[in-house]
Amino acid sequence: MSTSGKKRTYLELSEEGEGSHKFYEVTVDNCDVTIRYGRIGTDGQSSTKSYGDATKAQKDAEKKIKAKKKKGYDEAVMGVRQKRAVTRRSVNSKTSTAPPAPVLWRFATGSDAFGVYVDHQACWVGNQEGRVVRLDAQGSTVEQQFQLPQGVKCLCMDDDFLYAGCDDGNVYDLSRNVPHVSYEIDESVNILWLDICDGVLAVSDDHGAVHMFNHENEGQWHHPASSGGGATSGWMVRCDDQAVYQGHSQGVTAYNIQTGRELWNTATASVLFGWQEQTLLFAGALDNKVHVLAKDSGKISVVCQCDSTVLSCASAEDGKYVFAGDDCSSIYCFDQAGERLWKLATTCGSAYSMQYYDDKVYIVTTDGVLACLDATETAIQDAKQGKVPTAKVVKADKAAVTTTADTAIESVQASAARKDGGVVVTCVPEGSKLRVRTEDDKYNATWNVQFPKNLRQAGAKFLVDELKESKNGGFYRAHGNIRRIV
Repeated sequence: MSTSGKKRTYLELSEEGEGSHKFYEVTVDNCDVTIRYGRIGTDGQSSTKSYGDATKAQKDAEKKIKAKKKKGYDEAVMGVRQKRAVTRRSVNSKTSTAPPAPVLWRFATGSDAFGVYVDHQACWVGNQEGRVVRLDAQGSTVEQQFQLPQGVKCLCMDDDFLYAGCDDGNVYDLSRNVPHVSYEIDESVNILWLDICDGVLAVSDDHGAVHMFNHENEGQWHHPASSGGGATSGWMVRCDDQAVYQGHSQGVTAYNIQTGRELWNTATASVLFGWQEQTLLFAGALDNKVHVLAKDSGKISVVCQCDSTVLSCASAEDGKYVFAGDDCSSIYCFDQAGERLWKLATTCGSAYSMQYYDDKVYIVTTDGVLACLDATETAIQDAKQGKVPTAKVVKADKAAVTTTADTAIESVQASAARKDGGVVVTCVPEGSKLRVRTEDDKYNATWNVQFPKNLRQAGAKFLVDELKESKNGGFYRAHGNIRRIV
C-alpha cells in the first residue's frame, strides 16, 4: 500500500494450534525504513533506520521482506486475524470464615493482580491490565506508575533490576524512569511465570515446558515437559546459580541451569505457586498443601496442610515460618515442622501471590488489592481475639504521572557527553545481531552490555551512568540513566 510517498508491506505467520502467530511490517518512507513486528493483535515493537538514499532503503526493505517470506510469512490484511487469547488463572474466590488478619494498609489496583515485589525502598504491584505501581516502603504514598501494553504475570528482581513479565511476550525492565524491553519471548510461548538470575531468564509456560535465555535474549535450552511426560500448566519457576526449579501439573522438576540436564523430579499434586530460599523450595499445590523440598535432592521434608486449594506461598528465614494463601481468602502461617500456627482472613480476596518481608506479609489478590499484613506475634494474638487495626486505604494522587513503555529517552550532545562522565556504549552489528559494547579502556571491549532491546539501532551511541560486571562475569549491565548521544 502506498500513501504520501510511503510504501508499506504487511506480512503474517500464523500456525495452527499453539504455533507462531506474529506479524512483520516494513514501511519505506524515502530514505527511512521502519520495521514493526510482534504478536498479531498487538502494537508490537518498531525501529527505524535511515539510509544514504531512497534506492538503498528500498533494496534493504526488499531483502528483509524476501527473508521473511522464506520463513513462511505471507502478505496479509491487517486486522483479519485476531489476537490469540492468553492463559490467565481463573479463581472462584470464596469468603473466609476465619477472623480478620491485621491489615496495616491496602491499595486497590483496579484489576486482579499477580505481581508483587517488596524491599527496604519500595512496594511494587502489577495487575492484569498492565498497570504497575510503586509505593514507598511504608505504603503511605504512590511514587511511580507504569502502564505496560498487556497484563503483568509476575514481578522479579535480579541484582538492581526489577522486571515485569507480560502477556505480550515481553519482559520489561522497570528500574529506570521509562519501561524498556529487556527480553522478547517467542510468540509461541505462553508465559505463565518467569524468574531471572544474573541475567539468565527462565520461563515456564502453559504446556509445562521450560525455556532458558541468556542476557542477550538468546535461547540456551528448553524442555518440552517433565521427565514423566504429559505435564502442563507451569505456574512455578525459580532459579539460582545452580539450577532451575519448575512446578507443573505433575510436581516439581529441577534442571542444571547451564546444560538443562534433569537433576531430580518429585511428584506432587498440581503446583500453582512456588517460592525459594537458599536451600529450600516451597510448592503450593492443588491438594491444599505446601510441600517443602530440599533443593539439592528434591526430597520433601515438610508438608503444611491448608483447608483449601493453595494459590500462593512464601517463607521467612529459610523456612523458619511458612505462609500460604488459599482460594477462600485465608492466610496461614506454619512453623518449620509444618505445624499450623494461625489462619486468618485477608478481607480483600484470595492471594494470587505473596512475599514475606520484615515481619510483614504482602499479598496481591483476586480483588486487585495489594495489602500489607502485620505478622508480628503481638498483632497476630490480637487478631485471634478480634482486635485488628483500621487499615489505611492508599490512593494514587490524581497528579501522579503514568509512564508507558517507549523508545523515547533523554538525549545529550556528543560534546557534552564527554564532560558528563558515565560510559559511552555503541550498538555494533554482529551478523544478524545487534550487540552493545564499549570502547572505554577501563572495560573489556569484547564483552557485551545487557541493554534494552527496543533502543538498539546499528551505530547508535548512548551514555550510561555506570557499567558493572555481572555477578558471574562475562558481560556488563548498564546501571542508572541511559541517554542517546546525538
